[in-house]
Amino acid sequence: MRIGVDLTPLRESAGYRRLYVAGFVSAIGSQATYVTTAYQLKQLTHSPIAVGALGLVEIVPLLVFGLYGGVLADRFDRRRLILATELVQLLASAALMVNALSPHPRAAVLYVVDAVIIVAGSLQGPSLTALTQVLVSHDRQRAAAALSNVRTTVSSIVGPSLGGLAVVALGTGAVFAATVVAFAGSLVVLLGLRVEGPVRDPREEVPSIASGLRYARTRPDVVGTYVIDLLAMALAYPVMMLPFVAQRFPEHYALSLLYLGLPVGALVATLSSAWTHRVHHYGRAVVAAAALWGLGIALFATTSSLTLTLAGLVVAGGADAVSGIFRNTLWNESIPPEVRGRMAGVELISYSLGPTFGQFRAGLMAGLSSLRLSLAAGGLGCSGAVGLAAAALPALWRFDARHDPHVAEVRRLRGATG
Repeated sequence: MRIGVDLTPLRESAGYRRLYVAGFVSAIGSQATYVTTAYQLKQLTHSPIAVGALGLVEIVPLLVFGLYGGVLADRFDRRRLILATELVQLLASAALMVNALSPHPRAAVLYVVDAVIIVAGSLQGPSLTALTQVLVSHDRQRAAAALSNVRTTVSSIVGPSLGGLAVVALGTGAVFAATVVAFAGSLVVLLGLRVEGPVRDPREEVPSIASGLRYARTRPDVVGTYVIDLLAMALAYPVMMLPFVAQRFPEHYALSLLYLGLPVGALVATLSSAWTHRVHHYGRAVVAAAALWGLGIALFATTSSLTLTLAGLVVAGGADAVSGIFRNTLWNESIPPEVRGRMAGVELISYSLGPTFGQFRAGLMAGLSSLRLSLAAGGLGCSGAVGLAAAALPALWRFDARHDPHVAEVRRLRGATG
């Protein structure tokens, strides 16, 4: 296909189909839950600080359980881990539903349950990533990365949209009840998943966080992808500032359009990503996409036209999607299966902390100077920083999937194990 997403992984692997469909359903439920939790907290507290504190609640679980989830993914049966954490998220949604339907809903319950959901998601994420490598053939990893982008972007559009409409029309209890059904449906799909646990040489040490970090130190190209993504998100993540940017424009629908900018750009770029199969220098593609992300954010920040502001977000969203395709492909093609879970835990932290810090940086700088300067400086600073990082990370810049020894070794290992 000259244009479009390669659906071959879904056709070839029944296990991947189950994992993909279940992930789609639960992602929409998670997005709706996030929107509804923030809405209910706003209704209960009438405090933007209380709503913003949800982000603080999530930092420690992400740091601790993201890494530990990677260890568990390499040590135990990944299918059982996924089922157990999916069940926890179902029960957490049920707790939110009960709280919402009670005569006097309590804000404290929202914080506690949100932390539980983040713990479950952090433990589950590395196993999901590692299973994608197992269930999809080596030469289809790039197609799987594009399909993952489709799932993420569509769920980030559909979930908040449906959740936002339903919470106003039907109430928080109804939305949380729907998410219970969504997680129950994904759990049923996952019950039919059949896959062997991770294969580990008994002569090797038991998987641990320390051993995963030691492996990371031997792979400056992989670490480079984490650094580039952290820089891009920490310096130029604009989402929390969108309500303030929308105030520039007289159009009452401006905020809705701005919220759609990044995911729509990501979806368009993913659906037209067939060209990525002709690119073999994954590291250079990641650097170029991150630099383009920064330039898109700078355009979004500086223009006074709603059309150009939206265009900047669309460009940035598309660049982020392209970066994601090449990062995921590099990881799944070159990281050995026996350590894939632990590295997925590191990845989870790298792409979760960047936006959290980026939101704080943008807000702090806007308060000290101006919103336009904060976002524009972040975008341009991002492009400059990733350029400097690329110069400091020659292993990432040189990475060529056709000749990389790690890619060849993973292909050999996967061929030997079927």
